[in-house]
Amino acid sequence: IVWESQQEGGQGPRRQEGRSREGAIRMVRRSQRRKLQKFTRLCGREEGLRMKRSCPSCGPELGVEEKKGKGNPISIQLFPPELVEHIISFLPVRDLVALGQTCRYFHEVCDAEGVWRRICRRLSPRLRDQGSGVRPWKRAAILNYTKGLYFQAFGGRRQCLSKSVAPLLAHGYRRFLPTKDHVFILDYVGTLFFLKNALVSTLGQVQWKRACRYVVLCRGAKDFASDPRCDTVYRKYLYVLATREQQEVVGTTSSRASDCVEVYLQSSGQRVFKMTFHHSMTFKQIVLVGQETQRSLLLLTEEGKIYSLVVNETQLDQPRSYTVQLALRKVSHYLPHLRVACMTSNQSSTLYVTDQGGVYFEVHTPGVYRDLFGTLQAFDPLDQQMPLALSLPAKILFCALGYNHLGLVDEFGRIFMQGNNRYGQLGTGDKMDRGEPTQVRYLQRPITLWCGLNHSLVLSQSSEFSKELLGCGCGAGGRLPGWPKGSASFVKLQVKVPLCACALCATRECLYILSSHDIEQHTPYRDLPASRVVGTPEPSLGTGAPQDPGGMAQACEEYLSQIHSCHTLQDRMEKMKEIVGWMPLMAAQKDFFWEALDMLQKAEGGGGAVGPPAPET
Repeated sequence: IVWESQQEGGQGPRRQEGRSREGAIRMVRRSQRRKLQKFTRLCGREEGLRMKRSCPSCGPELGVEEKKGKGNPISIQLFPPELVEHIISFLPVRDLVALGQTCRYFHEVCDAEGVWRRICRRLSPRLRDQGSGVRPWKRAAILNYTKGLYFQAFGGRRQCLSKSVAPLLAHGYRRFLPTKDHVFILDYVGTLFFLKNALVSTLGQVQWKRACRYVVLCRGAKDFASDPRCDTVYRKYLYVLATREQQEVVGTTSSRASDCVEVYLQSSGQRVFKMTFHHSMTFKQIVLVGQETQRSLLLLTEEGKIYSLVVNETQLDQPRSYTVQLALRKVSHYLPHLRVACMTSNQSSTLYVTDQGGVYFEVHTPGVYRDLFGTLQAFDPLDQQMPLALSLPAKILFCALGYNHLGLVDEFGRIFMQGNNRYGQLGTGDKMDRGEPTQVRYLQRPITLWCGLNHSLVLSQSSEFSKELLGCGCGAGGRLPGWPKGSASFVKLQVKVPLCACALCATRECLYILSSHDIEQHTPYRDLPASRVVGTPEPSLGTGAPQDPGGMAQACEEYLSQIHSCHTLQDRMEKMKEIVGWMPLMAAQKDFFWEALDMLQKAEGGGGAVGPPAPET
């Protein structure tokens, strides 16, 4: 009894404390409600809620008498647009895009430039300039939201993508280049970042880890390049094409912008060499070709002309000043009507793509020339800079150049491969060399294409909300994750591709994927006219019987004869897998057949020798 009386006696102060707390909460809510009503002007001081407005979402407003006990429904459209934009700007970008797809009103509100300006300020507080374009703030916000650099080591236990550190000052990611020890990233305002400590060595084994810090290497950069070989060991120096202010007359304050090439050590980021050009010459791209002692720098001007100069890299670390000669390349000297749009290079060849979609080649060694064209008939060792035109059926948009093979993508999204095919790096389903561009029929409209030493990679859009990475060629060292034995046709790799992936690169140790989305850049693919489709069966006007221009029926008969010649069930399964890789199927269809064959092979448990099939079958 005494314990109960003490319990009851202690409840009194507690009840009084709870009542006072509830009263304070009511007062706060009442004051907030009054402020909201005063700000939105939804009611008067004496008349109360007697508004007769109507809105599409909640209909006509009712009086106080009609809404007793039913709450006060208020349309979002009655709020000032500035208040709605301010509230919506606190949403994550993914939720903001999803909200904009619900109705027309929210689509207009979520697409307002003021909302994206606040989001951009939140994502990049140090961003001073939003950039250019039709929608500068939206473009800047999406660039900074989607930027990322992912890498996956080929060796080791972890077989998953890792994300590197993201520089806070970077305005999106435009280009990247891995070197021996570090990674360099160029953003959309010309700032070149130096990501340090991305590669560590533990007990003699090279391991990749997340880059722990970054440094701004230089500003005002237009482009950069290094040794074009796939092995990053040779990438000792980094060549940066930049714009700098130069004094017109010594001793005066007047200056003008001039382009220059600055050379940095990749190991420390120290500048060791600089060459400045006349202010009348402006460049937009730089590539390297040749050996270290005869390194040729190819510079592409804004007018589409190619200039070159030769530098000896072994003497760059010596402090001295000398003059180099800038000469016009033969592709611009003998073909002055051509306007080069872009170029790519490897150690011994260069590929030029004009603004009209034409492709011209420079090959400097006889071995690479034989691998690319299958003959040495037109090779002139005394005139290696003479451009060779490639015969192509359509306009070329972009290309990729490996050591002894290349890839081209035309305006219809078709992929053409050419060159050495010893490891199946052309993706044609066999290992026969191609001396002219050959179409890979089961792949279309890639996002990007990359060619390496003896394998090729293609980044494609598998669906509206996912992307996939396809590869072919040599699979040694884990270059094709999930396919250690390699493949003669493009197969889906076991890599989780980011949603906004736009570029990729592979070295001997690692696979890199760059993530960035620019709303103003779209690949202008066109639909292939029906009259130019090759290999599609069309009904005959006379009999209605389907035709077979591609010879698929004859090829299937040949495949069946090859399967018939196998003596064991395991050999027939392996042969069937090879045939699936050769056939012009979509990547998803090939994956289905390969998985089904693996299931049948495991269920059989090895199988024994079987005889040839009966004639009926």
